[in-house]
Amino acid sequence: MDKGGSSIPDEEWERFLREAEAGTPGAPEEPSARARMVTRRLREEPGPPQGWRTHEPPRRRRGKAWYVVGLVLVVALFVVALDPGRVTGWFGFDGGGGSAAASGQPTLDDPFKGSPAEHWAAGTAGITMPSARATGWMSEKQVADALDSSLAFLSDSGLDPAVLRGERPVKAIAALNPKQADVREYLANAFDTPDRKNDPLTLFSRFDPSYARLAGDVIKTRGGITYREGERGAVEVTADVTFVYPLVRASGDSDEVARTIARREIVMSWGDPGKVLTEPGTFSLKAYRVDSANGGCSNTTGYFRPEFAKERGPSDDGTKVDPYERGTSMDERMRDRDASDCGTATRT
Repeated sequence: MDKGGSSIPDEEWERFLREAEAGTPGAPEEPSARARMVTRRLREEPGPPQGWRTHEPPRRRRGKAWYVVGLVLVVALFVVALDPGRVTGWFGFDGGGGSAAASGQPTLDDPFKGSPAEHWAAGTAGITMPSARATGWMSEKQVADALDSSLAFLSDSGLDPAVLRGERPVKAIAALNPKQADVREYLANAFDTPDRKNDPLTLFSRFDPSYARLAGDVIKTRGGITYREGERGAVEVTADVTFVYPLVRASGDSDEVARTIARREIVMSWGDPGKVLTEPGTFSLKAYRVDSANGGCSNTTGYFRPEFAKERGPSDDGTKVDPYERGTSMDERMRDRDASDCGTATRT
């Protein structure tokens, strides 16, 4: 536009463009963005161009828009990776069985979800073992064998699939000293006429197959084995282990998962056959006890009986116990509880 406000003739603009493109010496510098816009409109529109100060909505800047959209997508994918359950909740669906997963409840695919056992090892891998050294009447090799046999007993009594579905723990019983009279009496009554005194659950984990079954084949554990020299040079092996069993109903199509937690402390005395009445390769039970959660309070059926939603009644007023907590010894945990106090689990 000239000083008087008249428009530059089309011929002048055409000449300007030709000279600029050809790089003619002395040609004027490239026009401003505003000038280029006016030139384009002169070519495309038959009518006169809009005035310089006429308002015109700004054009969308594609590069910046795509940058913002890309950033939003990256953030969304990051959120999905961290917590897919939350994202599915935004859209009002859970992908089938997802409502439990989104709420931190156990599922068939993740039966330990929402509990410390989610990060525990499985089976005997969760039981720490000490190094063997000559102790009492045993050489280092004999101690190593006794430790291995003690671990095998824990597996045969608390992890064996047949025992868990209610069968008798034949292999575990074979490791017990057959000449120990009180244990013979206990075993004779525990499986046929179980009661509070002769409860097989003190030593063995069992579930009534008509009521509940394991949810999968993984059992989580945490604990360890220690040993010391005992009376008459015997090697006393103490196991303190927590077992976590995920379960579902034996019948029906319910996918609800319940968990039973059992912490056992067993003292196994590997005595010198030359000094005590025992059979070589077996041990005597010196002490054994269990503290369980969601296994059925005052249960004398000989099986753990986990409660599912429909069976769950009001909470007991007994001692509050976190079944996953292992910083407290069994002595401390049981000290303030009498035989009638099953304790109330703060979580399962």
